[in-house]
Amino acid sequence: MILAVLALVLAAAPQGSSPEQLFQEAVAAQQRGDDALAVRKYGELLKLRPEVIEARANLGAALARLGRYSEAIEQYRTALVANPGNSALQLNLALAYYKKGDLPNAIKQLSPLQAAQPGDVRLATLLSDCYARLGQDNRVIALLNPVEAAHPEDLGVAWVLGAALIRSGDQARGQKLVEKVARLGASAEAYLLAGRTALKRNEFEVARDHADAAIRLNPKLPGLLTLRGSVLQYLGDNPGAIAALRQAIQADPRDFDAHLTLGAVLITERDLDGARQHLDRAVELNPASNLARYELARVQRTQGQLEAALKNFEKVVHDDPNWAQPHLDLATLYFRLKRPDDGQRERALFDRLSAGEQKP
Repeated sequence: MILAVLALVLAAAPQGSSPEQLFQEAVAAQQRGDDALAVRKYGELLKLRPEVIEARANLGAALARLGRYSEAIEQYRTALVANPGNSALQLNLALAYYKKGDLPNAIKQLSPLQAAQPGDVRLATLLSDCYARLGQDNRVIALLNPVEAAHPEDLGVAWVLGAALIRSGDQARGQKLVEKVARLGASAEAYLLAGRTALKRNEFEVARDHADAAIRLNPKLPGLLTLRGSVLQYLGDNPGAIAALRQAIQADPRDFDAHLTLGAVLITERDLDGARQHLDRAVELNPASNLARYELARVQRTQGQLEAALKNFEKVVHDDPNWAQPHLDLATLYFRLKRPDDGQRERALFDRLSAGEQKP
């Protein structure tokens, strides 16, 4: 027991200071969840006995639970100066950096711990999640591939690895791992990611089933209704898609994908005013989206707003010159506006690009 270990150190305190009592009170407060009181008691103790590493480590833990990560980090670092080989302190320091969002420093602390204990699933998963949040999916995959092979039952490993594989382009294997997490872990978030991946792979029925499973688990999960609406659009159920997408927008008026997809569906339903409303909003939410701007330009052209459509088509081909279809649309509009030279140029660009790989 830590109290017994500290007894000799604390016994030498001056009369009236009661460092041993302070430690006992701090530990008791910490054990019953009163971290604010524990912090105060540990602070009073460390003013009397700054060399007591156990108290400093406990103070760091209490501060971390209060969300005061910078202060916790300071305590852990001070404790490690006196005890540099303490792996528990190093892990706590790494966790404080992780929760604070300082991922490079979390990696700096976790890497030697994981290298020393390559079979520790928790360390591998935590380090991999740091890499994932920094966009370093290749490192995630290299680190977790052997761990997943050795621990196929660990859903945390499967989730981090599966998501990294999907982002890196190995969608088939990544989807399989995420589906396992969804099924065995009853995770709406995993069903959502699996459904989005299935949609990208044109597995529309699978995507619909994943969306439905996620809705049963958590119908308020952001992005879920948008996924379902997108899937129903591809399955030819426009009324169902419209209803789902309107619900998504009602839940989150800033849902860019819902506005964009609903605008596209309404175009096929010949509701151009409704499509225009949602496509305007989509462009407002994400001015860098060429797809949203292109769909808006199509509606503007159909409604006779040729100059506005021209401006948007021109921006699309400027920002994405290798997308073939907008060149053809722009050529047609140039001819309509009596600008044959510009029309011929854009038509030639379309012919050249369409001979190769077109943008989906």
